[in-house]
Amino acid sequence: MTIRRFAAFVAAALLACFPARPALAADPPTAVTHHSVTIGGHAIAYTARAGMLTLKNADGDEIGHAFAVSYTADGESPRTRPVTFFWNGGPGSSTMWLHMSSYGPLRVAAPSNATPPAPGTPLLPNPDSLLDVTDEVFVDAIGTGYSEITGKGTPKTFFGIDEDGRAFEQIIKNWTTENDRWASPKFLFGESYGTMRAAVVVDGLQRGGMAINGVVLLSSALDYNALDNNQGPGEDYQYVSFLPTEAAVAWYHHKVAGSARDLASFVDEVRAFAIGPYADALMRGDTLDATTRSAIIAKLHAYTGLDERYIDRANLRIDPGRFEHVLQSGDGIATGRLDGRYQGPELDPTGDSATYDPTSDDLLTDAMVGAFSHYVRDDLNYRVDRPYLGTNYPVVGRNWNARRTGSLLAPTSAPDLRDAMTKNPYLRVFSANGYFDLATPFFGTEYTLHHLGLDPSLRSHLQFGFYPSGHMVYLNDESRRMLKADLVRFYHDAEGR
Repeated sequence: MTIRRFAAFVAAALLACFPARPALAADPPTAVTHHSVTIGGHAIAYTARAGMLTLKNADGDEIGHAFAVSYTADGESPRTRPVTFFWNGGPGSSTMWLHMSSYGPLRVAAPSNATPPAPGTPLLPNPDSLLDVTDEVFVDAIGTGYSEITGKGTPKTFFGIDEDGRAFEQIIKNWTTENDRWASPKFLFGESYGTMRAAVVVDGLQRGGMAINGVVLLSSALDYNALDNNQGPGEDYQYVSFLPTEAAVAWYHHKVAGSARDLASFVDEVRAFAIGPYADALMRGDTLDATTRSAIIAKLHAYTGLDERYIDRANLRIDPGRFEHVLQSGDGIATGRLDGRYQGPELDPTGDSATYDPTSDDLLTDAMVGAFSHYVRDDLNYRVDRPYLGTNYPVVGRNWNARRTGSLLAPTSAPDLRDAMTKNPYLRVFSANGYFDLATPFFGTEYTLHHLGLDPSLRSHLQFGFYPSGHMVYLNDESRRMLKADLVRFYHDAEGR
């Protein structure tokens, strides 16, 4: 799910191998159950299927089992009923976050006010589910959830950008074939690193004979140049891309004079400053004159609330990790990275960076894993003899091949998305962004997507949405409903309604 965890493992160039699981006991067969959920005042009867999809190599040898849970509305025509494939990111995250707290038929009733859920937080029917618009398939990447390497599979088979993409292409094709859904409108929904995966997968599927109607990119990580805070001298792109998010977080915590202003208009002002005077000042480097430097420092203070002396010592470059520590350090508080609305006591008030991310509090993860582990066994009747891996960063990340095939550059899948949109002029893309997301900043996403080099006739096929939430936009009730309304319009547009 998180990007920084991924970046920490990029330097591990040698893949550590570990054996596939011995075939001690076969996975249970697909479990089929029947349910109902009320959305918009209408009861929707649906069928849930939980089970494994077998993956094979080119020689027909088994290499892995991918766990998927699907929800299909009863009585709908498969020729016209859309189906959406969901996944989170990491790499090393299962899809429990999207599954249990966004647009599935049920969701963990986590607080909306940026506080962690209490132990035993219940799983409740979700009136904001997308099941009134599309059938849903939630897929866990190999090495996460219940999905695992088997047979002749190895970490090298799956743990890499292109390797992972090929696995998901096969997963989608297998599910589509087994469920007779080749004629259905198809959508992909990826979050965080899952957006990089979505771009790779949509291009691969379309090259392989499966057209896609739409792609939803939630909290995008398409290009790691916009996210890397360990760049060398003169590589200032990330400071520009993070500034509007840092300003939004400062606005939320009432650290700026403009906190009484409308958030969207405040952010627009910071956007213009970031891409204009601020970017120009950074490009001038050591040649920046003292008068302009003082003016930039004053503006950065006005937009972030940080002390002018600190900004001067930082040479105008506000590191996002340090921002999370410094913003509320005077009160001994750490600011959330995945969601800047979250805060918690700083464990090392004298340090340079935040010691932890309050958004990733164990209580939030525990609530999701606990809810899903109970739900899959008791409600979906799928009982397996091993624990569900909500996250598996140490194994997947340590073995991850972060380079694209034939490339030594920083990871990006923006060219894949451009190719997919160019070759399929019916493809629509929706980019959803949280204003308070300090992991994947919305301005960096805008920059990446506005530099795809699309033909002018295709630019309207790319849409954006911005919400008063963080990385997991759906954790905020208002934002989840706003995004749902935007997605309904997006689906109708992508289906040509």
